[in-house]
Amino acid sequence: MTALFALATSLLWGLADFGGGLLTRRMPALTVVVVSQTIAAAVLGALVVATGGWSEAGPRLWFALAAGLVGPVALLSFYQALALGPMGVVSPLATLSVAVPIGVGLVLGERPGLLQAAGIAVAVLGVVLAGGPQLRGAPVQRQAILLTLVAALGFGTVFALIAEASTTVTGLFLALFVQRLANVVTGGAALYIGMRRGAAALPDEGLPWRSVPALAFVGLADVAANGTYALAAQHGPVTVAAVLASLYPVVTALAARGFLSERLRPVQAAGAGLALVGSVLLATG
Repeated sequence: MTALFALATSLLWGLADFGGGLLTRRMPALTVVVVSQTIAAAVLGALVVATGGWSEAGPRLWFALAAGLVGPVALLSFYQALALGPMGVVSPLATLSVAVPIGVGLVLGERPGLLQAAGIAVAVLGVVLAGGPQLRGAPVQRQAILLTLVAALGFGTVFALIAEASTTVTGLFLALFVQRLANVVTGGAALYIGMRRGAAALPDEGLPWRSVPALAFVGLADVAANGTYALAAQHGPVTVAAVLASLYPVVTALAARGFLSERLRPVQAAGAGLALVGSVLLATG
C-alpha cells in the first residue's frame, strides 16, 4: 500500500505542478497559489463538516499548521529561484528535498534493505536526470542556489510534518484543512505586501474566469497528493514513501511531452527510465 499511495502522490503532484506552470504563464505565480489553495480549503472545510472531522482536533494539528506556514515560503523560494535560473539547474537541485524525510526515517530507526537502498539511489538519480540538468552554459547565481536549497529544505519539511499530522482519515481531512488555511493566510499576506509595493496581482484583463477550473484542479490535486503521501508514510517506511513520492518531476516532464509536445532531452528520457527502475526496486524490496 505504501508504494501505491506514494506513486499516486507523485502523479498528483506532477500534474499539479504542470497545471500550475501553465497558469503562471497567464497570471502571477503567487495569485495562482493563493486562489488554488483557497478553493482547496473551501472543499476541505466542507469535507471536515460532513465527516465530523472537528472531533479529531488535537496536538497533532500543530504539525499541520507548521506545514501550512512552511509550504508557501518553500514554494515562493522555488519560483524565485526558477526566475533567476537556469531552470535546468534549479529544478533538479530541488529534489534534494527528499533528504529531509529520509533523514527523519533513519533517525526513527528505519533501515532499508540492500534492494531498497539501491532503489533509493537509482530513483533519486533518475529524478535528478529527468529534470534535465544543465551542466554547462549559463552561469548560476549564488542567490538562485541559496533559494533552491531553502525551497528543498521547505518541501522536505512539509513532507515530514504532514506525515505526522494525523492518524485517521477524518483527522487527515482536518489536518489538510488547517494546512490549507495556513497556506492561504501566509500566501495572502505575501500577495498583499506585494500589491502594496506595486506588484500586479492579476493580469490587465482581470481574473480569467475560464481558468478557475484549472485553478481548482491544481489546488485539489495538491491537497490530494498531501493526503496520499500521509497515508503512504503511515502504511510503510517513510524512506520508501518519500522517494517514490519524489518522482513527480518525471510526471511533469511526461505531461509536458504529452500535452505540449515538448521533446524530452536524452538525459531526461534516461532519467525517467532510471526512476521507473528505482520505483520497481523500492516496491519489491
